[in-house]
Amino acid sequence: MIKTDVVIIGAGPVGLFAIHQLGIKGLKVEVIDNLDKAGGQCIELYPDKPIYDIPAVSECNGKSLTDDLLKQVKPFKTNFHFNERVQEIKEENGKWKVRTNKDKEFLTPNIIIAGGVGSFEPRKLPLKELERFEGKNVFYSISNKELFKNKKIAIFGGGDSALDWSLELSKTSKVTLIHRRNEFRGTPHTLQQLEKLKKESKLSIKTPFQINSVNEGESLNSISIKNDDGKIEKIETNIILIFFGLIMQLGPIAEWGLNMTRKTIDVNTENFQTNKPGIFAIGDICNYPGKLKLILSGFHEAALASVECFKRARPNEKYRFQFTTSSKEIQGRLGIKK
Repeated sequence: MIKTDVVIIGAGPVGLFAIHQLGIKGLKVEVIDNLDKAGGQCIELYPDKPIYDIPAVSECNGKSLTDDLLKQVKPFKTNFHFNERVQEIKEENGKWKVRTNKDKEFLTPNIIIAGGVGSFEPRKLPLKELERFEGKNVFYSISNKELFKNKKIAIFGGGDSALDWSLELSKTSKVTLIHRRNEFRGTPHTLQQLEKLKKESKLSIKTPFQINSVNEGESLNSISIKNDDGKIEKIETNIILIFFGLIMQLGPIAEWGLNMTRKTIDVNTENFQTNKPGIFAIGDICNYPGKLKLILSGFHEAALASVECFKRARPNEKYRFQFTTSSKEIQGRLGIKK
């Protein structure tokens, strides 16, 4: 049994910032995430895609943001439990007993759910034959764009991710963008860029087409696509990228007796506590009037939730708000020597 002041469920950017806010208050934290590394959706879905709405940072991406947040919380020596999912929670003498799918148990007065939109898996193309190529030739996200240089790439999708990666990868590879509709969901500027590359023969666009079959054999070298009129075209490709969005799964969270609205958890705006004392929800997974699904909003929610966590973890101590610039105690926790 691991005893701790706070268990955080989710190691995305908001969960990582919560570690910082709890750490500077002297609280011990354990983090559980069903992915194999920190970063959440930022790392899984758009590690290279620019992020522009982090205060004082003109531009970053999912990977650099995650790296900086991990650097920020390094002084607190937090334990991360990756590839694990919280399976069950149970109240026990005013505290919460948390058990994972690997039968690891925690005892804590506070649980912060920072699981983004819950666990997720990509929507796939309706062709079972593709399964044998997944992870080798078929991908649902890009973690390192250098691996896709000088390839023949077929991109499926009509939203921002499909369009943005079509523009980016066409700089170094032969790209065919395939969509089941004639209309794309993108900004006018992006659509103009796509049309320009198409006219310059630097990008091929096939609409309205869907996948029909894949070549036989151990290695991927071609697919066939079919339009609404039954016309079939063969496309030479050794990489398939699929950007159809995600299927969101709340998993066991939906069974914990929390008040919910459309797969999000209802919280108050004083401390982002749920209807269960000691259970908090921050980030995209929480719901309240005026909620904005921004990383910035999640940071604010983490800061206020951490105050109530302190009060519950240290009921005999009075909470004193202190600025990091003036508190020697906080600077000591951060490893700053003056």
